[in-house]
Amino acid sequence: MDLLDIQGLTTHFLTRSGVIKAVDNLSLRLRKGRVLGLVGESGCGKTVTALSILNLVPSPGKIISGKIYFEGQNLLDLSGEEMRAIRGAKISMIFQEPMTALNPVFTVGNQIAEVLTAHQVITKQRARDEAIELLRSVGIPSPEKRVDEYPHQLSGGMRQRVMIAMAIACKPALILADEPTTALDVTIQAHILELLGNIQADMGMAMILVTHDLGLIAERANEVAVMYAGRIVEQAETGELFANPQHPYTRGLMASIPKPGEEGRGRLRTIPGSVPRLHDLPKGCAFSPRCDMKTGKCESEPELVEVKPGHLVRCWEAK
Repeated sequence: MDLLDIQGLTTHFLTRSGVIKAVDNLSLRLRKGRVLGLVGESGCGKTVTALSILNLVPSPGKIISGKIYFEGQNLLDLSGEEMRAIRGAKISMIFQEPMTALNPVFTVGNQIAEVLTAHQVITKQRARDEAIELLRSVGIPSPEKRVDEYPHQLSGGMRQRVMIAMAIACKPALILADEPTTALDVTIQAHILELLGNIQADMGMAMILVTHDLGLIAERANEVAVMYAGRIVEQAETGELFANPQHPYTRGLMASIPKPGEEGRGRLRTIPGSVPRLHDLPKGCAFSPRCDMKTGKCESEPELVEVKPGHLVRCWEAK
């Protein structure tokens, strides 16, 4: 049985300028212990998808329809109290910017301990001891000292490690990692990603890795879902997607990746145009204004179809 089964998820933001269709009829499945890469440009709906799973969509956003089955239970049927019991315990999220996710007036040890005491019957001293061990497990030096420090006293890399420690504190079945290394320099990024990959493999957790970095996806994910304008436009096992990309948007993303040995040989390829405004989507295929394969068919929206076993594409020209 799938650990996570999302069916027809639709999340909209009702604003004065119109209805922003952040996530539009999205369906995904994820098995235990697997890593799903959710990729696309900024504004495609990746983060809103992750927040929808936790039912944490900020106002004026609202989940309009769909089902989110986790361990066979529809999360959208749960009360607020029932959902709070799942957040942090069974599903955790690593946010993009730890400085805004961590509380500046509490020590990092208190914040990790709070996750433990919220979901376990545990003494304060035991929670503190476990917080120290969690800091040690994510590679923070002198954890006995760092446990009493505040977020502003730590480097960006250490704050991200604290976020990971909080996320794994209760050994959840699913981690949602939202651009977990965006604000870090390249060297620290590599350390954090290696740490996250090792923890995920050791604990057997499933993970949804939200990113715009296809290189990261190629290295870390078992399967990939490419999002554009709130919809999945292509999905496949990682090896299959990179060997045989079918959607023009996926091909464009791959063509824009710098290749070793090609430095200084001219400008990188780009996808012309930009992501459309989600309250004013073009008629038919949302990618058509930027697509060099556009035909008359593209004035109507293509369905997500299986072009070969396990490889789904939303394009009239897919073979």
